[in-house]
Amino acid sequence: MEFYTKAGSPEKQKSGCLVLGVFNGKKLTLSGEQADGEAKLISKILKRGDLDEKAGSALMLPHLPGVAAERVLLVSLGAEKTFNAKAYRSAVTAAAKAVNAAGVTEASFGLLDVAVPECDMQWAARTLAIALGEAAYRFTAWKSQKDGKPVLQKAYVFTPDAKALAMVKAGFTEGDAIGEGMNLTRELGNMPANICTPTYLASQAKSLAKAHKLKVEVLERDDMESLGMGSMLSVGRGSVEPPKLIVLKYSGGKASDKPVVLVGKGVTFDTGGISLKPGAEMDEMKFDMCGAASVLGVMKALALMQLPINVVGVIPATENMPSGSATKPGDVVVSMSGQTIEILNTDAEGRLILCDALTYSARFKPEVVVDIATLTGACVIALGGVASGLMANDDALAAELLESGQQAGDRAWQLPLWDEYQEQLKSNFADIPNIGSKGAGTITAACFLSRFTKDYRWAHLDIAGTAWKSGAEKGATGRPVPLLVQFLINRANPGTRSKRAS
Repeated sequence: MEFYTKAGSPEKQKSGCLVLGVFNGKKLTLSGEQADGEAKLISKILKRGDLDEKAGSALMLPHLPGVAAERVLLVSLGAEKTFNAKAYRSAVTAAAKAVNAAGVTEASFGLLDVAVPECDMQWAARTLAIALGEAAYRFTAWKSQKDGKPVLQKAYVFTPDAKALAMVKAGFTEGDAIGEGMNLTRELGNMPANICTPTYLASQAKSLAKAHKLKVEVLERDDMESLGMGSMLSVGRGSVEPPKLIVLKYSGGKASDKPVVLVGKGVTFDTGGISLKPGAEMDEMKFDMCGAASVLGVMKALALMQLPINVVGVIPATENMPSGSATKPGDVVVSMSGQTIEILNTDAEGRLILCDALTYSARFKPEVVVDIATLTGACVIALGGVASGLMANDDALAAELLESGQQAGDRAWQLPLWDEYQEQLKSNFADIPNIGSKGAGTITAACFLSRFTKDYRWAHLDIAGTAWKSGAEKGATGRPVPLLVQFLINRANPGTRSKRAS
């Protein structure tokens, strides 16, 4: 998508649609007042009460005399006294959906002329750009008849003054990059599992590295056997698809800067193995690699933004299938760390591939490590699709991630990682079982992972409830790319944090 900043009167800008914000009480923002002109046609329409006052409500109008745009879209900002980041995000999201639903390819936006409390203009522009990128996404790779309706390609945005111009442009650069990263994550997540195999993920990583001058390495089964990754390899034993350990390196910081390591769970299809899942909704287990997809999405966003930070992406990728060679409940495997693991349930496989990837990550001498995984159904029960679960062995790191999620509108909620929960992980036959006793499934899964993260500061994001949607809107969401990119922006530019809080 192309973004252009504009000065002057919005009513003179030719485009498929002019988008204007309206506060409760029929109060137009500056752009709206300019477009209203002497005729006050927009004000007269608002007096009829056709626009709901809830933030994010929208009303599409046909061509209005005196306005060069083919349509005018009025979007409610809610009450001016309580206007905040959430209301602004609701408004730009609704606007983005409406212009794309109308098949508009060029639109003008008068939504940057209102101050969002505790947020700067760069944040506002970035949020708008992300919303536009999200709404324009279509998954059509496997449809024989494509949706012929066009999507938004050019966005013109009116800036309130010349001083804001640089911030708006910087916000668009960030937002467009984050949107591109989210849409790559969504595209990979939505791919059918017969296409998106571990080998396919590796090929996508190589293509990303080639396009953006990243370093990439793909470890094969023999490499993992040499490293002693018995836990990782145990998950893929029932599949004909070979496992891969994918390593991507983005070097935007100084050579001496320690990297942030992102570890993404990449189970490209999860049947549960011998502990077979129920058949209902098993098709959605193609989304079990969304942690891996989010790491690739973040790496793409970083490359587009040229963020001054070093980041390593580590992706353990495999299938989990039942067969005569599959790992069985009761088997004991040896992890790369040397700890032995009793497999009580082969459907608790994500932690088995992550633990070896986390051990492997120590070789990069990381500043911090964050793993991202669609790990537990218990997290869906606890938090639904609103917030990702967050657990960490360092509260300062957890606070950074929580703040980043709040800023990005991609929130997480911290759960405890107390020693008392470790008591649930006891085995009579190995050092540790791969599941705990009944209760607190999300926390005991993180407790398991914590056994492999003693050498560095670490956080775990359980995205089982946020990585995709079911039902009529079934599909990958692109989360938590916004949270992670915001986290990296804050780390690369620590002086900007207070200016962008929301």
